[in-house]
Order: sequence, then C-alpha cells, then structure tokens
Amino acid sequence: MKHNREFEIAWQGLKLGPHTYIYDLDDRFMEEREVEEGFKDWNARVTLGFDKHESFFMLHFDIDGHVTVPCDRCGDDFELRLWDEFDLIIKLTGEETAKIEDEDDVVFIPRNETVIDISNWLYEFVMLSVPLQHIHPDNADGTSACNEQALKLLDKLSETPEEPNENPLWKALETFKEAKPPKARVKPKKP
Repeated sequence: MKHNREFEIAWQGLKLGPHTYIYDLDDRFMEEREVEEGFKDWNARVTLGFDKHESFFMLHFDIDGHVTVPCDRCGDDFELRLWDEFDLIIKLTGEETAKIEDEDDVVFIPRNETVIDISNWLYEFVMLSVPLQHIHPDNADGTSACNEQALKLLDKLSETPEEPNENPLWKALETFKEAKPPKARVKPKKP
C-alpha cells in the first residue's frame, strides 16, 4: 500500500474547534486494501467532522454513497446504497507514556505525533457501512427486483418431495411407542 498524504491531518497547526474534511473514495482507494471480491464501482463520500480540543479530538465520520455488489439471492449485480455514521475519540498522551491499548471508539496517540493518518479508519468505516445481506431492493410496486429466471430455478430446487422417505428403523421404533407398558409385579414382603 502506498503512503498517501491526502488522508493525513496535520493537527498541530489547526485552531481549536470544529473542522470539516470531505473524502471521495473510489475503486483506486479500495483496491489498495483487501476488498471482498465482487465489490466494484465504489463511490463513497465521507464527511469527517474533526473537533479539536486541548488534549483530545472528536471525529465524526458520515458515510454516503454506493457500491455495485452481486445479489445474494439471484447473483445479478446491483447498486447497493452506503450510509452510516461513526464516532471516534483520539486522546493525546505524553511522549514517555507506555503504549496504551486502544479501546473500541477511543484511540491514544503520543503528543509528539504531528500528523494523524485516517486512511485505515476511512476504509474500516466504509466497509462497516456495507450491509451483511446484499439483496435487490423491491420495485415500487412491491415485487422483487431479482432476476425472475433465477428465482424460478431456486423455487424449483427448493421444492421438497411430497412423500417423505420411510426409514425402517423409525417404523420399528413406532411399535414401542404404541405398545402398552407391562404391569409392574410386586413381590409380597415376608414377615
């Protein structure tokens, strides 16, 4: 992966308060990382709200856009909408502070770092904005937008036979179910 200054924020020169950055991510950006096969035509716009404070930064990632993916149901490609929001806090630590383990939404960086590279967070948050299920959205009339021939083939393949196969083992076990339990014999006690 190439080093790209486009995704670096030189925070030491910024004034305190909110700042806005806009990043347009495309196939070139996504192909530099490991992207799931079949995803193409990336067009994601990330609006980053960067709020600088004395000892920490609050980042708000607002993601909008689309990507072309294969449908999980019929296999045809379609355009899937991307949208999500993520928050991240970056806390500044002393230069001599030992490495503090990052939390889910809090990252620690030393004060002597003058630049923050946000490219990995951009990638992670864009990938998290892709839904797990990739299914064609319904048409305006409520019908499925999936390939009709593929759906018919799936219906045909999913049909179950009307008569289940009789297993002789289960028939033999049914006889035990229908049989009456034997009467218990009680031995008389000897005096």
